[in-house]
Amino acid sequence: MAPRLLIQRLTPFLVARIRENQRLLSSSVSAHQEASSLLASPSPSSSGPIDTIQMTDNCIRRMKELQAPKEEKMLRLSVETGGCSGFQYVFDLDDKTNPDDRVYEKEGVRLVVDNISYDFVKGATIDYVEELIRSAFVVSTNPSAVGGCSCKSSFMVKQ
Repeated sequence: MAPRLLIQRLTPFLVARIRENQRLLSSSVSAHQEASSLLASPSPSSSGPIDTIQMTDNCIRRMKELQAPKEEKMLRLSVETGGCSGFQYVFDLDDKTNPDDRVYEKEGVRLVVDNISYDFVKGATIDYVEELIRSAFVVSTNPSAVGGCSCKSSFMVKQ
């Protein structure tokens, strides 16, 4: 009986949270499309340092360790709805870029971010951390985030 009551009480909250996340993502997508139709998007190299995405030495070191000799893997960062704070970071190893990707390179290591996710992470710093419970790529600082969970895998955006 208790689990059913808990589900009944949490369902409206979760539905409202999902709708809010969808609204935020769709407004970001429409704002991005509107801006890109008005102006040509500047390349990351012509953007100021505040808009670039930085990679720490630990991030670069770990990416070099993961790359096979003849295989050029890139670290892909994307943002999805979900996580305990509304949005979550997703890291993948990728070997190709898409037309809407922004590519950042440092010491031969490439970081790829799609344009929609870029709006959520511009000015961020990507790190690689090794802890007792996990080792992972994380976004150590993100000027677009106002809060997040302690595991640094999800965040809330400024409104």
